[in-house]
Amino acid sequence: MSAYELFIGLRYTRAKRRNHFISFISLISLLGITLGMTALITVMSVMNGFQEEVRARILGVASHVQVSGMDGTLNNWPRTAAEAAQHPFVEGVAPYVSAQGMLSHNQVVQGVIVRGILPDREDDVADFADLMVSGELNHLVPGEFGIVIGMELARSMGAFRGDRIVLISPQGQVTPAGILPRLKQFTVVGIFEAGHFEYDSGLVLIHMADAQNLYRMGDDVSGVRLKLHDMFQAPQVVAELPAIVSNTVFISDWTRQHANYFRAIQIEKRMLSLILALIIAVAAFNIVSTLVMAVTDKQSDIAILRTLGASPRSIMKVFIVQGTFIGVFGTILGVVGGVLLAYNVGEVVAFIEWLFSVQFLSHEIYYISKIPTDPQLNDIVTVAVVSFILSLLATIYPSYRASKVNPAEALRYE
Repeated sequence: MSAYELFIGLRYTRAKRRNHFISFISLISLLGITLGMTALITVMSVMNGFQEEVRARILGVASHVQVSGMDGTLNNWPRTAAEAAQHPFVEGVAPYVSAQGMLSHNQVVQGVIVRGILPDREDDVADFADLMVSGELNHLVPGEFGIVIGMELARSMGAFRGDRIVLISPQGQVTPAGILPRLKQFTVVGIFEAGHFEYDSGLVLIHMADAQNLYRMGDDVSGVRLKLHDMFQAPQVVAELPAIVSNTVFISDWTRQHANYFRAIQIEKRMLSLILALIIAVAAFNIVSTLVMAVTDKQSDIAILRTLGASPRSIMKVFIVQGTFIGVFGTILGVVGGVLLAYNVGEVVAFIEWLFSVQFLSHEIYYISKIPTDPQLNDIVTVAVVSFILSLLATIYPSYRASKVNPAEALRYE
């Protein structure tokens, strides 16, 4: 591209006497691209933040990888735990007993998942120590039948720390009157709040020895839970563990156990991105209209350039430069604005809440009071590239039309 093509193309982006309206449309196109990119980058960053928040809350209670027995029981768990710990990606290992049960308190009955744990090893695979709002996991002592319940479960049953609560096991006792469920009274020694309703309302923790006794498992457990240095290495670890573990086991990871949550977030993120990308597309169409009007307005200039020896390709490049300048400048402003807003969206929302006396995220409902955000370079680069391509494509037709202007026809009435 020659210097005069670049000079003329950039000059056409500025207003000169009679074409103020065209320059105004150019400004609107530039602002459209800027606002579209800002909105798209911000929304994608917020969706990434919510995804990371949900993942952190789920994996604060669940495990990265779970190794369980094929029939629901795993014998000689210390050997399996030791073998799994040999994998270089494994950071922590802890056994567990998982079973179903029902809690009864204050004439309220609630179905729950009972998890038997070793309190001194549970911190190696989960973050319960940071989730406790009352009591501690160390208060679970074998033989004393203590229980730790979720905050939502405690609210629904009206249970507090120190209350006695009845756990009903489905493994019944055979009597002359029929099969009767096993009942055991537990003392609430702690309450946790994970910020995830499924766990806060349906998960209880007891000592592993008490769970083995209640569910008649002897020395067996349900399996072992693994924590990895990097949670995203879980699928690879699942594929490699069978060659390390000698027992016949079933291995799963968090990407399979909670696939619906993260799949729903990904679909929502893609749909919102597609919808907001239409803003950029509309701005690109504005570039088309801007250049078409510019070509109509500059027909005499085009004719003069042609008579001075400019080729149709050169004329086409002149208007491509004009449209590309709008797209590039709008893209740069959009990236800057999107990144600044994405990193400060919490403060912006807080200001709007203060200004209009509203609250978008109630802590009692959403468990979070600040909008999470996680701007990712891949998303920003993708948005910038798409915006640039759309802007470039928008220049093709008007530029082609300019290259076909007939000098004689254009200068006839000049």
